Amino acid sequence: MAASASQRMILDARGSFCPGPLMELIRGIKQAKVGEELEVWSSDQGSRKDIPFWIQKAGHQLLGVVEEPGYARFIVKKLK
Repeated sequence: MAASASQRMILDARGSFCPGPLMELIRGIKQAKVGEELEVWSSDQGSRKDIPFWIQKAGHQLLGVVEEPGYARFIVKKLK
């Protein structure tokens, strides 16, 4: 599920299992413009390794990971 809050696209992948949250991020990155920020919300433990690894490999920037009760918010900036 995707929603836009202010200028950051929110991708709520809570409840889906790996690689679901990563696939949501990849879809969101394709739709975003260079310089835009996205947030992926994931409750899957595998995302804590998979998402930062993919971001680095794909050449984007991980701005932060915010731990929330039961899930994490990955804040990503599209660089290219």
